[in-house]
Amino acid sequence: MEVVDVVEPRAPGPAEVLVRPTAVGLCGSDFHYFLGDLGTIDDPSSLYPRIQGHEAAATIVEVGADCPAHLMSGLPVALWPVSSCGRCYPCRIGRGNACASISLIGVHADGALQEQLLVPAAQVFPVGDQDPALAVLIEPVSIAVRAVVRGRVAPGERVVVLGAGPIGQALALAATDRGASVLLVDRLQVRLSRGATTGADVLQVSPEDDLVAAAREWAGGDGPEVVVEATGVPGLVQTAVELVAPTGRVVVVGLSGEPTPVRVGDLPLKEIDVLGVSCCGADEFAEAVDLVGRRRRAAAGLVTHEFTLEQAPQAIAYAIEHPAEVMKAVVRLDEDGGR
Repeated sequence: MEVVDVVEPRAPGPAEVLVRPTAVGLCGSDFHYFLGDLGTIDDPSSLYPRIQGHEAAATIVEVGADCPAHLMSGLPVALWPVSSCGRCYPCRIGRGNACASISLIGVHADGALQEQLLVPAAQVFPVGDQDPALAVLIEPVSIAVRAVVRGRVAPGERVVVLGAGPIGQALALAATDRGASVLLVDRLQVRLSRGATTGADVLQVSPEDDLVAAAREWAGGDGPEVVVEATGVPGLVQTAVELVAPTGRVVVVGLSGEPTPVRVGDLPLKEIDVLGVSCCGADEFAEAVDLVGRRRRAAAGLVTHEFTLEQAPQAIAYAIEHPAEVMKAVVRLDEDGGR
């Protein structure tokens, strides 16, 4: 990764806006991208070189024709990074977030780690007076919103979240906000300590611990109604299947290209749903804007490190090398700089 000069974008056309990114969050998928670990993508060569940055806050610079009236110069926004084809089966049934030809800002198209970016008007969401470092959390929280929607999380249900990284913390926030009881599980106490602001219970485990027994004891009865796998550790999918109550839901959010054995008989025996989660839809992104705005204190506690744009290469390297220390690193492009 290097910092270079690029050609400035053209003026916005119809239904487009030109934005100035003010802050960009770095997440696990950014690290996988940087390391060349792109999971199930068979030929990643077409994706490089790429300007990264899909968790982004920005300010509108210029608005093209045929844009909604509420979009205007100077408006602070968050970027919903998803663009879909509108023609494939997922798009036809209203699930364009899983489009067969999906395009994501910062993955398939250049992202927000640059001073100006041209985006479709449909992909910008006003954020009011949220600080840019807070507004970047809307995108990861939107994944959590999608997960609780897919998992049909309801008030009073018990939800176990495996992994207390940024997505796990966002999941705890989204599930507790829906009235569920949440147990956040991780090996690192430093990560679990941040879960207190979301209202979740926490469980620190070691490789020698019986995770299933401990989590079932917390849940009581036959186990939790919902288990969310948010680590990307392949073997934990089977753990989630064992842990969840009969007829419950297992939601897989963590990314990995590695295969994992699952005891197939558990699926019909317990008649559970196993659900994958991709990106979110526009309505869920809007819900995430609202959730972060209402739960600012809990969300803001996830930002542990800030860097300038010039420090972006070091920021990614530092976050990869210090996973226990870095919860969420943010690259700031506004006047506040980094620290």
